[in-house]
Amino acid sequence: MAAPRIEAVIREKHRMGECPVWEEETGQLVYVDINARTVCRWNPLSGEVQTMDPVGCVALRRKGSYVVASGTCLGLLDWETQQVQWVARLDQDKPHNRFNDGKVDPAGRFVAGTMPEASAPGVWEPGQGSLYTLYADHSVVRQLDQLGIPNGLDWSLDHRTFYHVDSLDYAVRVYDYDVQTGTNPRLLCQLEPEQGMPDGLCVDTMGTLWVACIDGGRVIRIDPETGTRLCTLEMPVSRVTSCCFGGPDYSDLYVTSAADGLSPEQLSREPQAGHVFKVGGVPCRGRLGSSPSAGQV
Repeated sequence: MAAPRIEAVIREKHRMGECPVWEEETGQLVYVDINARTVCRWNPLSGEVQTMDPVGCVALRRKGSYVVASGTCLGLLDWETQQVQWVARLDQDKPHNRFNDGKVDPAGRFVAGTMPEASAPGVWEPGQGSLYTLYADHSVVRQLDQLGIPNGLDWSLDHRTFYHVDSLDYAVRVYDYDVQTGTNPRLLCQLEPEQGMPDGLCVDTMGTLWVACIDGGRVIRIDPETGTRLCTLEMPVSRVTSCCFGGPDYSDLYVTSAADGLSPEQLSREPQAGHVFKVGGVPCRGRLGSSPSAGQV
């Protein structure tokens, strides 16, 4: 692969940038800063970043409207009125849990996972996470439980396979997907801790996976059949959190990062920590319409 072109396009020092999604209708990048509890929209033409509170993850719904999660609640955000209609509250028996990553599935429903807050830096109680699906009538079904840190998720090109990261296990798992639920879980890729913890992911037009590795300073591309690493993007920051394809022809890979969790010495060595990066020159593109709207929610 030719050397990629990496540019910091959003130079704000986000505490925990996450969950990027390209909004085709407006030509903007939507993402969140989990620890600042804000949802952000970046206009690449003006360079302006708009923010709104309080959000932990975000997905598209319709123009100017989003499905969001904050704490253990799911809601519908209207950007113009800055109002959130909260429709569900989960994990009420786990007061230290919060929603983490989420995405719209091929049937137009919102799928998102809950995780425990760390009891100490880098220490999480295992088996506390769950994965939920929000349906059109605002009912919620728990699809998976006893997870560590549910994180990046996406679906294969034919919608029959579901890819899901459990960061605490350093694992990318694959499930059969019948547009109702995921079954037959199996391990696709296991990372060693020194490679970084797998975080957010997305799928390109060739069906391969791009996985951000927090504390690994890289995004890796994985074969969907064998789990083999096809290439590695070395980023200028260590806390790489998530990625998505975007731009007019979906040829750019947008990568979020985090400043939280770095010592003052590390921050001085990584002045771009927390920035959002655009990577050009990758050997594939994202799928047009790869950021589906939550048509059923």
